[in-house]
Amino acid sequence: MGRVGIGQDSHRFDSGKKALILGGVKIAASGGLEANSDGDVILHSLCNALSSAIGGDSLSTWSDKMCEAGIKDSKKYVEHIFKKIKEEGYEVSNVSISVEAKRPYIKLTIAAKMKEVIAKILEIEINQVGITFTSGEGLTAFGKGEGIQSIAAVSLSKDGCGDCSC
Repeated sequence: MGRVGIGQDSHRFDSGKKALILGGVKIAASGGLEANSDGDVILHSLCNALSSAIGGDSLSTWSDKMCEAGIKDSKKYVEHIFKKIKEEGYEVSNVSISVEAKRPYIKLTIAAKMKEVIAKILEIEINQVGITFTSGEGLTAFGKGEGIQSIAAVSLSKDGCGDCSC
């Protein structure tokens, strides 16, 4: 049996000196996003997609407590929900992430690092993770450079069933 989840997250840019973290990769020492955590919209949207796929709740239902306990690294949030995915007997078949932002420009080498981070956490191959970026042509707040939005979709399958039509 397969499952599909969709998740979204967005944050506006922080006016302070917070690091910009996207997809588990430090992009810049400053220019980060407003959030109690590291503000990694890519991993936050992924968490929401993973949780949605198993009938779970929004990221904040568990991450707020983790953040209050001092856990601000969004990779830990993905690890938390991925543990639940495995407990339910599912494995990740595919991840697709779309990011809308006027800035920063993400080079292919950086996007490749993001894919590596995500694939490692989810115990999948790098080619099972797709990440695309768009400027949004200035049509939204994200396209105007006010923040970053990420939308993620995931496909899950029962253990050992990823390549069949169960």
